[in-house]
Amino acid sequence: MPKWRSSDTIWMLSLYGTAIGAGVLFLPINAAAGGLIPLLVLAVLAFPMTYYAHRALCRFVLSGTASFNDDITKVVEEQFGKKMGFLITLLYFLAIYPILLVYSVSITNTVISFIENQLHMTPPSRIIISFILISFLILIVQFGENLIVRVMSTLVYPFVAVLMVIALYLIPQWTGDIFQNVSLSGATQAGGKGLIVTLWLIIPVAVFSFNHSPIISSLAVAKRKEYGEFAEKKCSKIIQYSNIMMVVTVLFFVFSCALCLSPANLEQAKADNISILSYLANHFQTPFLDWVAPIVAFVAISKSFLGHYLGAREGFNGVVLKSMHYFGMSAKEKTLNKFALIFMFVTAWIIATLNPSILGMIESIGGPVLAMILFLMPMYAIHTIPSLTKYRGKLSNIFIVIMGCIAISAAVYNLFI
Repeated sequence: MPKWRSSDTIWMLSLYGTAIGAGVLFLPINAAAGGLIPLLVLAVLAFPMTYYAHRALCRFVLSGTASFNDDITKVVEEQFGKKMGFLITLLYFLAIYPILLVYSVSITNTVISFIENQLHMTPPSRIIISFILISFLILIVQFGENLIVRVMSTLVYPFVAVLMVIALYLIPQWTGDIFQNVSLSGATQAGGKGLIVTLWLIIPVAVFSFNHSPIISSLAVAKRKEYGEFAEKKCSKIIQYSNIMMVVTVLFFVFSCALCLSPANLEQAKADNISILSYLANHFQTPFLDWVAPIVAFVAISKSFLGHYLGAREGFNGVVLKSMHYFGMSAKEKTLNKFALIFMFVTAWIIATLNPSILGMIESIGGPVLAMILFLMPMYAIHTIPSLTKYRGKLSNIFIVIMGCIAISAAVYNLFI
């Protein structure tokens, strides 16, 4: 296999950068309220869930044979046929697009909270703030995919450093309240129904928080052009290293936040519909957190918005193109990209203005569909596509199927409690 190149480092950091966003910034709010034991279970499951699932998705994208330029939407049609291909492409879009909307809401709330609590000013109308912020992000998108990847990989260095500094800065504020009640009786969102329900409900949170599936297709396409037959092994290494970085840093940050806040504080953060960094800045009111935490939140959410835009545009173009082919029509990629940009700008602006519950959107919309695409679809492909035969019979496959089923069932359960 070819040696590690600088381009591999850039992609590794891009995967890491895509994953650090709303999921991570809202993970302490959802997970830490469950107590210590669910957090420990999350720490054990985080890496295998993330690595095996994203590696399988990458292998599926690389299974296409038509062209080096085939993304996931084209590979789906090639491997499963037009009807199933359209359905899975639609699910792929519905798995990523709501996350883009989550970021549009969270970045708007971050800026409004900063103006109110740190600048002590009355913010402009929400509709104006959201328009300016979404326009800014869409403007960056206009400069192309290569710039997005480079921006994310460049920003990740200072971002990781500052995130770790914040986690270390919180150490003197650790209270140890999380150790006072290790009982599982009250550690679930369902009103305390024991170990099974507690662990059951923590899985969807982990699926979303450690997700970076939107950029996997772009990774596979880029590395197939660069490495040819060695693309799968190289992609697996890139995913592995990025996941180790992500899990270690994210869990340290989550535990540091969990140890300095009470369950009541976390419930208030959820009610305020803001990220954990914005809440920390408002709660402790220290000069350092007042300014650094909101800025870090802004950068993290912006990076993930850009990364998820690539995947959402890919899914949108695939759905539109397949629908047009059904009626005997076609369109150029540039035209599709323009329609995708207009659609996502308008809808992101509307949702950011309406300000729905961020965690509610994650639990009720993104969770079930994301688990289908990231966990179950690649496993189905491995056991039905001849070119993926060599990946069958692995224990990791069984593990991913079980986790996927748990994530889907738990997310659906959340809709009715």
